[in-house]
Amino acid sequence: MTKIQKLLVANRGEIALRIMRTAREMGIRTVAIFSEADRQSLHVRYADEAVCVGPAPSSESYLRADVIIDVCRQTGADAIHPGYGFLSENAGFARAVRNAGLIFVGPSPESIEVMGSKLAAKAAVASYNIPMVPGTPEAITDRDDAKKTAARIGYPILIKASAGGGGKGMRIVEQEADFDEGMNRAVSEATSAFGDGSVFIEKYVTSPRHVEIQVLGDQHGNIIHLFERECSVQRRHQKVVEEAPSSVLTPEIRAEMGRCAVEVARACGYYGAGTVEFIVDDQLNFYFLEMNTRLQVEHPVTEQITGIDLVKQMIFIAEGKPLAIKQEDLEINGHAIEIRVYAEDPANNFLPDVGTLETYVRPQGNGIRVDDGFEQGMAIPIYYDPMIAKLVTTGATRAEAIEKMIRAIDEYRITGVQTTLPFCRFVMQHDAFRSGQFDTHFVNRYFTPDKLLPATHAEETQLAGVLAAWLFQTSKPKSGPGAVVVDQQRSKWRERRLG
Repeated sequence: MTKIQKLLVANRGEIALRIMRTAREMGIRTVAIFSEADRQSLHVRYADEAVCVGPAPSSESYLRADVIIDVCRQTGADAIHPGYGFLSENAGFARAVRNAGLIFVGPSPESIEVMGSKLAAKAAVASYNIPMVPGTPEAITDRDDAKKTAARIGYPILIKASAGGGGKGMRIVEQEADFDEGMNRAVSEATSAFGDGSVFIEKYVTSPRHVEIQVLGDQHGNIIHLFERECSVQRRHQKVVEEAPSSVLTPEIRAEMGRCAVEVARACGYYGAGTVEFIVDDQLNFYFLEMNTRLQVEHPVTEQITGIDLVKQMIFIAEGKPLAIKQEDLEINGHAIEIRVYAEDPANNFLPDVGTLETYVRPQGNGIRVDDGFEQGMAIPIYYDPMIAKLVTTGATRAEAIEKMIRAIDEYRITGVQTTLPFCRFVMQHDAFRSGQFDTHFVNRYFTPDKLLPATHAEETQLAGVLAAWLFQTSKPKSGPGAVVVDQQRSKWRERRLG
């Protein structure tokens, strides 16, 4: 076992801060890297040391593996945590870190390679009695054979990029007449996004729920699961709302999915934190999709219901320590919901919105957690993912967590950019979500921009946010000459804003 002394976090924003906070609790010094666009970022100020690694574009900074490893040499860092995104699932980077004599806080490069290809992952777990969606066992090389396979398993089908993720290189084909067009688009998009045009076919589950299992494995062969997360509310095949546990799984199905997830991890000799993703149909049949070999964006909801710090466990595992947690020690306590607060305009097809956070006031109170990397006055860079924060609420029951989330959304004051907060409030109040009877088609089925605050109220909304920020920062009313008097009738702005 090797005790990590100094940890370089090869990431930015909220996840860099989240990792650094745990490292500080463990007595580990931290090194931040940053691009020129992130020079004033919170993670840069929080770290013990910070080094600029290049210009704003990620290809010239956060994706420069050689530069990042060189920074470790300069600063004396003995380990690297990649967070999520960027180089987190890059087997070449993990191998380069290992070859440099450094500790990679994550799985082995061999595990990343196997699970980085959906086809290789399916082949690896084929002998472990894990249910999989009917489809082609390998990449498509002959279209005529592929059409025969599609006809055999039945339309609709899904054409998917083998190296893909985030909905890229994915096409639903409803009938044979659309096969060639769907194939051409999937291959083109996969080639553009991943440099690999390999695609395969799966039966398309018409009412799918996205349910994933968190796993932890050590370097001694011990693997456990930490229950499930429901991630079915998505836009453009990317998650916006996550919760733990799922509202529909029975204890028996939960246990069986957990068993399968552990076997998937075992199939590739996995250690570290990972997530095994499943698709669940309307009869609660589940099928293995893929494994994400990194910390997930939505990991906080698992931490909230289990009391386990996943980053701390990742560091212990990277140091070579055996898991101190046994499966029988774990239980679900309460319910947690996470929403991703993106700088996006839900009324305009969720297009990214850049600008400056003119007002930024976080919600507070019992059962509320905010993981973010911004503060008032900071700009949202155009170069990276537009996520501002992850807002998490925890309650004794799902209903309580939902009500806390509505209250937290109402108290979250952001002006200067459009955000997904109004959309997430719409989700929390919708009967389909509250009843648990929803799937990945939630946005297409239920959401239209007219469900949000009319654009004519935008100026009043911004003024209400500024007023709220002023009230938040003012401990008591002033009196005498020059005092500011707040007209109580102006609370109607808030009433109109909340509809």
